[in-house]
Amino acid sequence: MLIVLPPSETKATGGRGAPLDLDRLSLPTLTPLRRKIADALVTLAGDSVAAQKALGLGVSQFDEIERNAQLWSSPTSPAIERYTGVLFDALDHKSLTRASKTKAAERLAIGSALFGVVRASDPIPAYRLSAGSKLPGFGTLAATWKPALTDALVGLGEDLFVDLRSGGYQQLGPIPGAITVTVLTENASGARTVVSHFNKHHKGVLTRSLLSSRKQVRDVNSLAAVAVAGGQRAEIGSDHELIILTD
Repeated sequence: MLIVLPPSETKATGGRGAPLDLDRLSLPTLTPLRRKIADALVTLAGDSVAAQKALGLGVSQFDEIERNAQLWSSPTSPAIERYTGVLFDALDHKSLTRASKTKAAERLAIGSALFGVVRASDPIPAYRLSAGSKLPGFGTLAATWKPALTDALVGLGEDLFVDLRSGGYQQLGPIPGAITVTVLTENASGARTVVSHFNKHHKGVLTRSLLSSRKQVRDVNSLAAVAVAGGQRAEIGSDHELIILTD
């Protein structure tokens, strides 16, 4: 099983690892495309006005452009420590047991507009690039990553994918047959609506349950059982969709 998480706009600064070396990242077939996008991102950082527009940054976010300018020279951290925010707070990787951290290294991947997908332990620097960004000289990032990212993921030969990425990141590299998770809120009358911001929290809780559970997850039914054991309300939407319900 491979659990594919969404990335976060926010990222931890600094790091203790050597500068970015694409050859140290997982899914090496993606290296040429990663290098092409990384070089374009560094070049874009040389024009702050163009970078601000392409990356959708506000006037108070120019430090994000400097991060991109230093992409090849800044220190790295494992991806699971680099990404921050609601999902990663709920996952709380640092507090996992040693056994669960071993599972995280084996079973967690994180989507990325820059790297396509990285494993939890892959060393990466801080950067700013979103699935909806458009780099000069490129089409959309979805068109850029297809079909290389899908081919690389399918080529892993995993028996099951749990794809927790948001729609924009799923489009970078769709995974045929993956189980997706929809988070809905249900009011007293039974009406349901899609949860937006806090859906990441519930996906983080589910991920932590998957890493902590000894249950073998082979399909949506066993995935639902792990979610329920972890304290979540869950139901099966289809063979390829799990629904998490919140109040």
